[in-house]
Amino acid sequence: MPTLPAYPLFRAHSLLYLPLMAISNLTSGTGNTGSSGISQHPLELAREVLSIEAREVLALAQRLDDNFVKAVELILQCRGRVVVTGMGKSGHIGNKIAATLASTGTPAFFMHPGEASHGDLGMITKDDVVIAISNSGEVDELLAILPPLKRIGAPLISMSGNPNSTLSRAAAIFLDAHVSQEACPLGLAPTASTTAALALGDALAVTLLDQRGFSREDYALSHPGGSLGRRLLLHVRDVMRSGTAIPTTAASDSIKDGLLEMSRKGLGMTAVLDAQGLAVGIFTDGDLRRAFEAGIDIHGTTMGEVMHTRPHTIQPDQLAVDAVARMEQFSITSLLVVDQQGNLVGALNMHDLLMAKVV
Repeated sequence: MPTLPAYPLFRAHSLLYLPLMAISNLTSGTGNTGSSGISQHPLELAREVLSIEAREVLALAQRLDDNFVKAVELILQCRGRVVVTGMGKSGHIGNKIAATLASTGTPAFFMHPGEASHGDLGMITKDDVVIAISNSGEVDELLAILPPLKRIGAPLISMSGNPNSTLSRAAAIFLDAHVSQEACPLGLAPTASTTAALALGDALAVTLLDQRGFSREDYALSHPGGSLGRRLLLHVRDVMRSGTAIPTTAASDSIKDGLLEMSRKGLGMTAVLDAQGLAVGIFTDGDLRRAFEAGIDIHGTTMGEVMHTRPHTIQPDQLAVDAVARMEQFSITSLLVVDQQGNLVGALNMHDLLMAKVV
């Protein structure tokens, strides 16, 4: 028999006192580890869980019927928003489904059914569509809001594992999300059932996306902070250097003057302008190194003699990602930004694009 530590937690008069035999069972590993009393190897159990959930989702795909098509049509015709609701684990799934719908072109939000009975039903109008999620279809908090939803006139889509439940019978459209078994060894924790509901919600969102003709550009509009949003929404004008931050020298200036301008502006290059102020060339750090190697007199040689003529340019309304592509195409790190008339309006280099997280 193990010796109990001399701490108050284990004293016989403590409410947390555990009988010695129970402690002995726990420490020796002979305690109950499941309904069978045999603990599975972690990898075996994990693979079984994933297999069960995958099997249930595949079965769900085979069961899809006209009700799914009707649900898609109902939501496409909706003049308001899709309101997703569910209690407990179904509520967490509903939250994710609402977020996916909203980010893929279907205005949607999640409403907690408990809060709905205390005022949040005021967020719903007859122009909305409600999706209620419940595996049993008999959750009290959901059933309590069915009568007021009917009075409001918002059509109801139920996503449930019980076609004969109160929730399913009250719905205009029933989406069958039942599973033959949960992945939980005890058969208690919602596992395969929540996965099936989540997958069904994703199928609904993606189908709606396709039917709306939702594009990558539309997706970027609702994800301006993501990498895709930056790539599709950020323009050259948003990241370029402008005004006095543009390094410029005249074609008649000496290389020394160009070097000082490059140092002041810190872009690793300078635009070379003609007498009318048009960009006729560019001079970069690389050009400067080559000038030194060739022994060129930096005081007596003009920028017009060493510049690169016909510099690569881009317009300010083009996407910043186009600037990246152009730099990669020509193996350069800087671009001059010109308007449609060829006037110099900005400059940028790869570092600017890296800072803007376009690359």
